Amino acid sequence: MLALLAAASLAGCTKAWDTSNTQTADTALARDTATDARRHGPEIAAFVGLKAGDKVIDLIPGGGYWTRTFARIVGPTGHVYGIWAKPYAQEAGTDVRNYDALTREPGFGNVSASIQPATELKAAEPVDLVFTSQNYHDYPDKFMGPTDPAILNKAVFAALKPGGIYLIVDHAAAAGSGLRDTDTLHRIDPAIVRKQVEAAGFVFVGESRLLANPTDDKTKAVFDKSVRGRTDQFIYKFKKP
Repeated sequence: MLALLAAASLAGCTKAWDTSNTQTADTALARDTATDARRHGPEIAAFVGLKAGDKVIDLIPGGGYWTRTFARIVGPTGHVYGIWAKPYAQEAGTDVRNYDALTREPGFGNVSASIQPATELKAAEPVDLVFTSQNYHDYPDKFMGPTDPAILNKAVFAALKPGGIYLIVDHAAAAGSGLRDTDTLHRIDPAIVRKQVEAAGFVFVGESRLLANPTDDKTKAVFDKSVRGRTDQFIYKFKKP
């Protein structure tokens, strides 16, 4: 079993969201300034309502962009728990090692890392936010077990405080496609995501269209050069009652 890497010490929207607090925390790390323009990290954090002192799970944190953004906002009284699903970590060794190194960088003492079974999601304390970007669609795929998304959503529900937020960002598949394209195109139908998450007891709060691209060809895999970096992505916000 893989061991714990580091223990915790952890624009358009369907509603009119106040993003005036975007600059209340230093979210513009020099290495991420250019990425902010494409991924909209500070704006999405404002959409969540993230604030100083919050506790966050960054599920399958990839290159660490979102963790770095969140860590600067939650500050020294908050914490970001970077959690890797074990099957994903086995495919992403370099990212896992780099993320572990991030937890030891100056200014990121509020970040910790762990590897857990895909069927689990546990932090050292109840959290205010569970966030995952471009990973939800992986859970029903063979390399992840497969893992029923219902199991993931139940674990997320248990990890959150009452009133906590579950934010999912993912590549949109064609309407009505359900889970058909998760393995082949690395896309998922937003409607099936909402249905599955609501079935776990969450309340749908709203969506942001910051990463929407109506010209995206949804017949193409997200790694196809013609669409890579420009896919139509949905941002769904759910709340635990």
